[in-house]
Amino acid sequence: MNMSDVLIHVNESTEENGRFRLEESLRDVAGVIAPRFSPGHDHLMFVAYDPDSTSAAAILGQVRDLGYGAQIVAM
Repeated sequence: MNMSDVLIHVNESTEENGRFRLEESLRDVAGVIAPRFSPGHDHLMFVAYDPDSTSAAAILGQVRDLGYGAQIVAM
């Protein structure tokens, strides 16, 4: 299995519970391995994923489908 990371900036302020729900929702996406918010940076979420199963664009689309404004941050 290959592994890649994408950094996503979530525009809305979210409380801990909201961040947890977003992480849990992304865990249900095929190919997503480990979504996690950056401690101390509540708008930044790192997502480890298998690029053979999904893409950064698909993950971003899922975040947006959940009602969040978001964009990929170039690293």
